Amino acid sequence: MKLYLPISFLAAGWEHRGLILQLTRRRIAARYRGSLLGGLWAVVHPLMMLCIYTFVFSYVLQARMNVESESRADFALFLFSGMIVYSIFSESVNDAPGLVLGNRNYIKHLLFPVEVLSWVSVASSLFNFLVSFVILMGFSYSLNGQPPVTALFVPLLVLPVVFLSLGLSWVLSSLGTFLQDISQGTNVFTTALFFLSPIFYPISAIPEPIRRYCYLNPFAFTLETSRGVLFDGAVPDWKVLGALTLGAFTIAWLGYVWFMKTKGAFADVL
Repeated sequence: MKLYLPISFLAAGWEHRGLILQLTRRRIAARYRGSLLGGLWAVVHPLMMLCIYTFVFSYVLQARMNVESESRADFALFLFSGMIVYSIFSESVNDAPGLVLGNRNYIKHLLFPVEVLSWVSVASSLFNFLVSFVILMGFSYSLNGQPPVTALFVPLLVLPVVFLSLGLSWVLSSLGTFLQDISQGTNVFTTALFFLSPIFYPISAIPEPIRRYCYLNPFAFTLETSRGVLFDGAVPDWKVLGALTLGAFTIAWLGYVWFMKTKGAFADVL
């Protein structure tokens, strides 16, 4: 029985980095191929969603982030920062159940490392995040001037999201090969978690008796802290961030092990 060390999934990603980069480029290009605006949709789409959510939650529902001197523009920035971080996870998880079934041509090649498909999915989500993050920083600079130096901590906050997305992607892509109903459940799950996470509201807006339970949601700390480092110059709680990263790393490793143990049966299904 083959053993997989905790760094096995990182070693595999590094070993196949060239293939992952090539497939990621192909996936991004295919997403916008044939459309009138082409790659501009990578910018237009997040801007459109930002406008819609800002209007609904700021104007219609009168949501507030409970920050000093909050304006509609400030609300939009806070909202957008949460949306783009969460999108790394939601895009990867929603994509996962169909990864193997949707790439039958690759699977038929016995030497193709099927496990890289999850890396490609997460890398594609990270590309969308980077485009949106540049937009966020541009608007933030135009409204409030130079962002605080603590904004450099954002990659460290995104890291556990990447690990968590990878781990669940491997598990769900494996399960989705045998149970096609998995995709329906993941869409419901990511939508529910979207509204249960502090994206449209701060944790402080939640009643005290249930507030502590909100931190069972791994995105509670990440979203609240990302706003702090981006807009308030706050420093992350390194102990909590370290524990969260270690936990997400473990999920990624276990997800990779699960995938590698089950991928031998994919050919029977396909």
